Amino acid sequence: VQLQASGGGLVQAGGSLRLSCAASDRTFSDHGMGWFRQAPEKVREFVAAINYSGGSTDYADSVKGRFTISRDNTKNAVYLQMNSLKPEDTAVYFCAASRWRYRNIPSAIAGRYEHWGQGTQVTVSS
Repeated sequence: VQLQASGGGLVQAGGSLRLSCAASDRTFSDHGMGWFRQAPEKVREFVAAINYSGGSTDYADSVKGRFTISRDNTKNAVYLQMNSLKPEDTAVYFCAASRWRYRNIPSAIAGRYEHWGQGTQVTVSS
């Protein structure tokens, strides 16, 4: 599965962005999906995940109540709606598709993902 993330940009604190991740393959619906982010000089961290059907989600504590992950299997796409953005949300955001065996459980573990997109930059100004 090839993944293409988009929707990043520059936004003021308190603003919103919606990231999209398009998959190239009809097997998209067989994969759990996740969003991770990496800020300069920091390790990649988990943001949100959704299982293959869209019926189960998980979020990092730092984004709970502000970010929403969703997917549309008819469009082979996963989304991340980001509201009430903060400067500390500034990072490159990556989407990822899980290994088949982990498709039913939203996972925060990067090693459970086998396909990664190229990333999209999100910059939040104060």
